[in-house]
Order: sequence, then structure tokens, then C-alpha cells
Amino acid sequence: MSDNDITTESLRDAFFALHHGLPRQGPGSDTTTRRLLTLAGPLPARPRVLDLGCGPGRSALLLAAEAGAEVTAVDLHEPFLAELREAAAARGLDGRVRTLRADMGALEQLPDGAFDLVWAESSAYAIGFDRALAEWRRLLAPGGTLVLTECEWTTEEPGPVARAFWERHYRLRTTAENTAAAVAAGYHVLGTVRQPESDWDEYYGPLAARAAAADPAAPGMAAALAATREELELRRAHGGDYGYTGYVLRPADPRWRTRPETAADLAAVRRVEAGAFPTEAEADLVDALRRDPEAWLPGLSYVAEAPDGTVAAHALITRCHVDGVPAAALAPVAVAPERQRQGAGEAVVRAVLDAARLRGERLVLVLGHPEYYPRFGFVRASAYGIKPAFEVPDEAMMALDLDGSGAVARGTISYPAAFGV
Repeated sequence: MSDNDITTESLRDAFFALHHGLPRQGPGSDTTTRRLLTLAGPLPARPRVLDLGCGPGRSALLLAAEAGAEVTAVDLHEPFLAELREAAAARGLDGRVRTLRADMGALEQLPDGAFDLVWAESSAYAIGFDRALAEWRRLLAPGGTLVLTECEWTTEEPGPVARAFWERHYRLRTTAENTAAAVAAGYHVLGTVRQPESDWDEYYGPLAARAAAADPAAPGMAAALAATREELELRRAHGGDYGYTGYVLRPADPRWRTRPETAADLAAVRRVEAGAFPTEAEADLVDALRRDPEAWLPGLSYVAEAPDGTVAAHALITRCHVDGVPAAALAPVAVAPERQRQGAGEAVVRAVLDAARLRGERLVLVLGHPEYYPRFGFVRASAYGIKPAFEVPDEAMMALDLDGSGAVARGTISYPAAFGV
């Protein structure tokens, strides 16, 4: 063994000594885990969950206890897995949590389609966001969901100190760039969660206390402490430049190709709209909105193609306002009668919502069936202090906060003139 090998091994051992027994190995909280779980939507009664880079298993334990999940928890560091097994046994969850010592970048032993939920909090960086999207998709069962958190820039112009640090350690992108990467990789974005500063405190508070008590004379410890303190100081002084965001992603339904409409689609879109409703009012509405430059948002009229290439479904988002602040209205959504209840409508709605995220839209409003639209993340608009200028059942007027921040306009909705309201 070379002197360099000894130094590297000593540093690794010192790093793990700093982290053993800590409640978390990255920024997070039970609150954030629960928010991400909620965005994942309804799960099977006993969902199969793969927790990658589980560390001592805080998320794995919560998923087993609160989602009734059968969790396969993966980590390369056996002592973390031992901590998890002990904690699971103490909580009576040892029958629901199975540990596996493996590399998250080499999961060939796990079969395709084996998991309803693949989970990775504060760990995907080990192989990179894009690689995680590409390699973990095959592990998902049909309708399965990928949840992962990613450190990213939270400002368009990060300062030179933060930029220099992260250029040495991991290439950060913005939420918009990571969202675009997820969509390009064939996922729909079910929701995002910007993790609060308290999530960092849950990680860094215990870590700072451990560092303060550590013996710098121990092999490798001086270098481990220097790196840890640099990281802690960066967060204290420049934490506004970067943060963690949770992504809840689902592979697009391969049965339906979705895309923006083209000029060649206009007649087919009209046929779908006219065929889906009792009258041609919705078809006329689409045509009127298309003629209104203040309402029309290029790239937000989407179609879903059937396997034979015909237009099976259409969804439209146009400009509206909430007390003068720009927002977006989802309406109408239509599926050809012969394609209804086959997933085409859900596919085209998810696609147009992805496109709205990529445009930078913050708030989407819909007046629709309260048992249908919540699957996309819509909640009662009144929860945000938003209401229409006309009477409708409260549960039918819904809003979707696309970035999950809650920082949306409040007040009365103003629709384009074509809506006639």
C-alpha cells in the first residue's frame, strides 16, 4: 500500500468517523420527506421502495412506517446499514426494511420494473443527476415514481466564492436546467420542493457539534475537519447562492407521444374539441384564443398522438391574471371519444404542464372536475386566496403552484375575453 493509499484511507475513515451516529448525512427533514411523498401521489397498499444512498436510513424508516412500504435500502458503507438495521428492529420495522450493500451506480443485480418508488435524498450527486435519471428509470414499475433531491444554484448570478467551491466538487445547475434535463430524459415533473434552511440545520447542526469535539490529531482527521469547516462556513456566508430541491418525477406514458401543436394539427385539434363536448363551444374557444395575441402562449397548446399518428387529445394553457399578475389558465382539455379513459388526457395534461414549467410559469389555474385534477397537484384555489369573478363550487376552482414555493399572487382571476366571463 502506498503512502497516498494510506492517506486516502485515513481521510475516508476520518470522514466517516465524523458522520457516524448523525441523524442525517445530508440536508433534509421528516417534513420534506413527507412533502415529497405526498407529491408522489397514491401508492399501492404495500409499495415497493428502493432507497438509494440511504445512509443510516432516516427516510427508509419513515417510508416503512408511514407509507407501509417494503423498503430495500442501499448504501456502500456497511456501518450505516448496520445502524439502519438496528433502528428498524427497535421500531418493529425489521420485517419491512431490507439492507443491501451496493453501489448506486452499479445496480445490475436489481431487476427491471421492481419498484413502485425509487428514492434518493441527498445522494444522487454521487453519480450525477443526469446519470441517475437515465439508469434508475428501468427500476420503476409501470406508473412508478422517482424522487430525488439535488443541490443547485438558487440565483442566476452566484458569487465567486460559492462558484469556486462547487466547481471543485460538483457541477451545479439551476432548477430550470434540472427540470429541462428531467423532461428531456422522458419524465414528467409531478412537483418540486425547495428545501428550507431548516433542512440544512438538521444536517449541519449535529455535524458542527461533532467537528467541534473531534480530535484533530487522529489519522486523517485534520484534513477531514478542514473540509468540513470549509463547507460549514460556505453555507453560513454564501448559502443564499445554492440549495437543495426535491424532484418528484414519473416516466412519460410510452403509449402517447406528446408535442406542441403545429399548423398542420389545427383541423384535427378542432375535431377533437368538438367531438369531446356536447357543442362546439370549446372548439370555438380554442380558435378565439389562438387569435388573441395577449392570451395565446406559444408552445403551450399540446397534443397527444395515438399510435397511428392521429391526434388523440389536446390541452391548452393561455394567459390569465390574478389581480393583474400574470398567471396561466388550463382550458380546455379534450380527448377524442374513441380514445377516452385510456390515459391520453393525463399524458397531454402532464406534457403541457411540463412545458409551462419550462417557460417559467409559476401558477396554473383550472376550473374542472375536483376528482380528476388533483392527480396533477392541483388544490383548491381558495387555499391560496384566489377566486374567480363568478360563482362556482369552491372545490372546482383549482390552482397549481408549479415551483412549490407558495409565492403566488392572490386575488381575483381575470380570464381572456374569449372565455366570456
